[in-house]
Amino acid sequence: LLSFSHWIGCLIGVLVVVFSMVASELSHVHTRPIDFVCDSEARRMMNKVKDLQVEMVVCSAVDALPSYIKLPCIRIHKATWERKSVHEQRAEILLSLGTLAQDVRSARTLSQPGCGLTLLERLEHSINNYLHVVRLLHIEGEQVGPQAELCLGQPSKDFGLVLKHFGLLLTGKLEWLIAEMAKRC
Repeated sequence: LLSFSHWIGCLIGVLVVVFSMVASELSHVHTRPIDFVCDSEARRMMNKVKDLQVEMVVCSAVDALPSYIKLPCIRIHKATWERKSVHEQRAEILLSLGTLAQDVRSARTLSQPGCGLTLLERLEHSINNYLHVVRLLHIEGEQVGPQAELCLGQPSKDFGLVLKHFGLLLTGKLEWLIAEMAKRC
């Protein structure tokens, strides 16, 4: 039988975790595509990877995900990337984000209620926010071009590795695309 003070301590710990999750969602910046391109602070505020990594430490339920998630390719061969049009770059990023969102959604549906499920929901929400903004980016001379080739890394059940690859996709390929588009700001 747990003492009353121990029970209250556990309840306060759970409430602190829940409060931090809710507070981080409430502070979500509703970024417009032009803000996303021209304002690096808006992009920084939208990136919740570090918040999720901190909360992952408290939640042992996400140590091993219930299903595999295909990691997006994060390596960039500079010369090859620069030869691609911004249309092709965006298509590649959208495909990576879409696949990641789909796999996270599948893992979420297999998760038990608790902090692990909450973190997967927040990750899915964050990925979907990026999908929405990148889809709305206005690229001059918009055209329907060749479909992007899907480049996926290894499948993983490691939530930390999934967050790392998502973060590197944002700070790598997406930032390179934004740098090209920001020349018109």
